[in-house]
Amino acid sequence: MNADNQAALTKQIQALLAEVFHVDISDIPPDLAFGDLPQWDSMGHMDLMLSLETNFGVEISAETITELTSMAAICKHISEHQDG
Repeated sequence: MNADNQAALTKQIQALLAEVFHVDISDIPPDLAFGDLPQWDSMGHMDLMLSLETNFGVEISAETITELTSMAAICKHISEHQDG
């Protein structure tokens, strides 16, 4: 994935996190991690995983759910597993 596509993907994921957690996109920095927002707790994490699966056409296994605890990890996973 080239730098432009990676930047676009990061913006898409930031927008999705803002939507899931009901915050402004400016509250979602590229280095955001689990627990940085009060909304990103265990229940919020499950909501986020479902939204990632739905919006990006990826399947996220139970093992992977525990690994996707930062913007960087999420972006990497989506870029490696996204359909198309």
